[in-house]
Amino acid sequence: MDFALSDEQQMLVDSAKKLSRDYLAPLLAAHPKDAPLPKAAMLEAYAHFANFGITAARLPQEDGGPGLSMVDYGLILEQIPAILALSLISHDGSITRLNAGAPEHIKAAYLPDLIAGRKIACTANSEPGAGSDSNTISTRLELAGQHATITGQKAWITNASICDVMVVACQAGMNEKGRPITRRVLVDRSTSKIEIRETEITGLRQGHLSEVIFDQTQVPLDHVIGSSGDAGKYMTLAWNGNRPLLGLLGVGIAQRAFELAVEYAGVRKQFGKTLGAHQLVQQDLADIQTAIVSSRLLCLYALDALDRGERANGTSAMAKRFATESAVRAVNLAMQVHGAMGITEELGLEQLWRDARVLQVPDGTPGILALIQAREITGEAAFR
Repeated sequence: MDFALSDEQQMLVDSAKKLSRDYLAPLLAAHPKDAPLPKAAMLEAYAHFANFGITAARLPQEDGGPGLSMVDYGLILEQIPAILALSLISHDGSITRLNAGAPEHIKAAYLPDLIAGRKIACTANSEPGAGSDSNTISTRLELAGQHATITGQKAWITNASICDVMVVACQAGMNEKGRPITRRVLVDRSTSKIEIRETEITGLRQGHLSEVIFDQTQVPLDHVIGSSGDAGKYMTLAWNGNRPLLGLLGVGIAQRAFELAVEYAGVRKQFGKTLGAHQLVQQDLADIQTAIVSSRLLCLYALDALDRGERANGTSAMAKRFATESAVRAVNLAMQVHGAMGITEELGLEQLWRDARVLQVPDGTPGILALIQAREITGEAAFR
């Protein structure tokens, strides 16, 4: 067991830091911090992602992807601004879903532009009445002749307002147990009419989270991909990868807050000495660093389990829950170190706190993640 990064991994981390410092952070700073970025700005970010080779990070080399390990992908994403990294996770995961079971002519029509960053993808799973429980999906898919129609409502969809294509989880009838038979459908926004409404949230406000309305939306029959009932399988596979990746976005936020706190503790003086010389401030800094290191190791451990082909349902849930909760605590402590300055908008700590809090929600809230982990421990499902 080796906890040190290889030379190649350290180069990836350093390159990702440079990408963020030289291109992505200035791109975010050039736009209002409390409004979704325009699509042109997002396409600029995706051009950088394409140059870096991470627009389809989970796609195997034989299918046109880079063949990155999940650990390497996580090391890169920790260095990317959370707003853009969250969008990339949605895009990359959607490419994986599209590639799994789509006809070859559909792959040929869409994957090149998605991998090149010229088009953006998203996945629409969640609904107002169906979040972590995929067995309550009610968006209906009806097949008729050469077309299919989609009717229903999706909520909390990352990238929806800026995407070109959307992989939609639908219900195509019920099985013998009374549970929905789920299907995946590719919706091309240039040819299919849908209604999209931006959702305003607490943090990550330069990102794109939306409600999507399908009203007898028509799609070509060959855009129904995969086999009947396989949508739930691909949801779980994506969630298992996404959760520790989202945890590492929290680690990146906590790391930034820690750096600000260490800098401030070294220059701000109270009672005749710097804050960093006071015992309670030292304890706060030690607690923040401990939260960062332990969260990073746990997320990388979960990603390594995926790379080794292990069942990682519980491990991934544990990693995301611990890391995102730790990020909120870490930023809160950093704000505390800054005293009154910590609650101002000037330093950006309050924005880091809001951003970290948002990361606790996507792909499973702390409560449901604890139940998933406990199901793996006990073999008993508390929620069904």
